[in-house]
Amino acid sequence: MDNKTQGQLLEEQLLMKKQNGAEILSDEEIAKADAFCEGYKKFLKYAKTERGAVTETVKILKQHGYEELDPDKKYEAGDKVYQINRGKAICFATIGTRPIKEGVRMVASHIDSPRLDLKPNPLYEEAEMALFKTHYYGGIRKYQWTAIPLALHGIVVKKGGEVVDVSIGEEPGEPIFVITDLLPHLSQNQNQRTLADGIRGEELNILIGSRAFKDDKASSKVKLAIAKILFDKYGMVESDFQAADLQYVPAFEPADVGFDRSMIGAYGHDDKVCAYTSLMAAVEAPNPEYTHVTVLADKEEVGSPGATGMGSSYFVNFVSDLAKPYGVDGYTVMSNTKCLSADVNAAFDPTFADVYERNNSCYINYGAVVTKYTGARGKNGCNDSTAEFMGFVRDCFDAEGVLWQTGELGKVDQGGGGTVAVEVSKHNADVVDIGVPVLSMHAPFEVVSKIDTYMTYRAFKAFLK
Repeated sequence: MDNKTQGQLLEEQLLMKKQNGAEILSDEEIAKADAFCEGYKKFLKYAKTERGAVTETVKILKQHGYEELDPDKKYEAGDKVYQINRGKAICFATIGTRPIKEGVRMVASHIDSPRLDLKPNPLYEEAEMALFKTHYYGGIRKYQWTAIPLALHGIVVKKGGEVVDVSIGEEPGEPIFVITDLLPHLSQNQNQRTLADGIRGEELNILIGSRAFKDDKASSKVKLAIAKILFDKYGMVESDFQAADLQYVPAFEPADVGFDRSMIGAYGHDDKVCAYTSLMAAVEAPNPEYTHVTVLADKEEVGSPGATGMGSSYFVNFVSDLAKPYGVDGYTVMSNTKCLSADVNAAFDPTFADVYERNNSCYINYGAVVTKYTGARGKNGCNDSTAEFMGFVRDCFDAEGVLWQTGELGKVDQGGGGTVAVEVSKHNADVVDIGVPVLSMHAPFEVVSKIDTYMTYRAFKAFLK
């Protein structure tokens, strides 16, 4: 017999109740989440940079029958195409049964992450040690990047145009690199600095060698020895650094976190976790009603500029090329488009609870997080989704039993941030942010929940369906 009071019944009817997925999901569903995340960990191991993410994405797309876009071809329902932009961004689509003039279902994430780029003239010698000068990329806490193993990734374009791929520090037996830090015994002056200034940008120098070239008459003998190693391995000379994209990222691999293995620790969850979940949702939705377009963009961490960022027109051009054979303008398609800006949010961290507003924070294991608006403080620089589109998204997720929550990025006056949603909305599309709650965001080792990762994938599948 139900002995609930009138107040209890009204609470059930009228008030929201957040639900922890670890408590309410079946063991079978949690096992599916764990299995899905094994594929994500394998992807992330080789997708630490935007170029690596594009390479891994193309492998998966080809396995599912995608072909390179022919802009002069008229594609039919079920056709699958992709287009790479300068090796650092990619768009792909599956053609739907509805006319494309009715709009597409778009999911847009970014595949760049905070890191350390090499300066154009990085190689130098000091105190008979060889080092690289770096320029940090994106929002990092500089002190977190010292005294951890680092790997080098990227490309070098040699004179004459030959492109050489570089990857050192990821495979067993390969050397790694490091930024040194002061020992506690000598850090009295450093300890007087603020936390933000504890390690300065010009102190992020990477140790790369210490053995001198054996020649009494040569100068900078350690630098010369390193230059010879690079020449022998890659055929490059020092001036080739000026035509290179080389970046340092943490060398450790993705790993399960916790006694219960409920979380994943890794570099690059922001935003590879949304890139992978949107990728897998797309390739597993082969017969959509609406054409769906997935965009994996570069440069979000520095404001989405440049030809490979979402501030570029390349993703709109991709949509326009799909629509052109049907006599439809790209702006017509975009104005009827519904888009999920697939990006992470900051999960509530009880250790630093004072910067969060509990009622409007997202929590690990509570599912995908929908962020109605981004921006800083007074919503500066935000995308603010309409109530109508929020209602559409809510009904879409609820109909498929997706576990989801809403969240903001900390207290109103504490800070804030932005995503690619702003750039999509400039083209008159409906867009809202959705992604995975992250602990230690922008750190060299971020943490996400396996349940949240899986539910974000399910949310994208529901949207594309």
